[in-house]
Amino acid sequence: MPAKPIIGISAYPKTYEAATGPTLLHTASRYYVEAVERAGGIPVVLPVVDPDDVPGMLEAVDGVVMTGGGDVQPSLYGATPAPETHNVDPRRDAFDMTLLRAALDRDIPVLAICRGMQVANVALGGTLVQDVGDVSGVRHDQHKHGHEAVHRVKIEPDSHLAEALGETELDVNSIHHQAVLEAAPGSRAVAWADDGTVEAFEIEGNRHLVAVQWHPELLQDLPEQQGLFRQLISRAAELRSAGH
Repeated sequence: MPAKPIIGISAYPKTYEAATGPTLLHTASRYYVEAVERAGGIPVVLPVVDPDDVPGMLEAVDGVVMTGGGDVQPSLYGATPAPETHNVDPRRDAFDMTLLRAALDRDIPVLAICRGMQVANVALGGTLVQDVGDVSGVRHDQHKHGHEAVHRVKIEPDSHLAEALGETELDVNSIHHQAVLEAAPGSRAVAWADDGTVEAFEIEGNRHLVAVQWHPELLQDLPEQQGLFRQLISRAAELRSAGH
């Protein structure tokens, strides 16, 4: 039996109050892990290390999931922090952006989720809305409903996203307050909420990045949402069989 593809899941650094005092953990939600397992991949958590070590780290994986978390530091896209900006982690930003760019340079497939989508847009030259509610008047940070689909998105039929989901419209959860403002050069939006918020993007002519603003790992019991992880695993398997 062919070896399963190995999928790196970007870690979320978090301070834990252990019995011996505060200690930094490099964590990933079990939902990302379970979604990768269910789709046929082997999940491994990628700790936030020196960006210089990212190329070596990528030698060990066939695909990457860029996870959610705190806000991207506004200085990275030429903005001044708004009062709503919070949980900024410059070390994680540097790691995640290097991870994203290096994976794409190597044609390693990437599924970027929530913060991961925002990181991808900034890493590729785009900018962010620092608080969606201030712009559209619609709140997208519905954290209490993470496991529920709370609003509808419309999807570009001719997209890798539509291929993965098997749908051109569906309901999703919404656990974010930042979003794409100016799209990165070479990217194209492929899904939108009713208020105009960009809910997904891809890169023109590149099948190796699918970035979504919602959290499909929390909706993985829905077959269409699990399709995003199946697509990632399928493309990672192609990379492995090609001798990556």
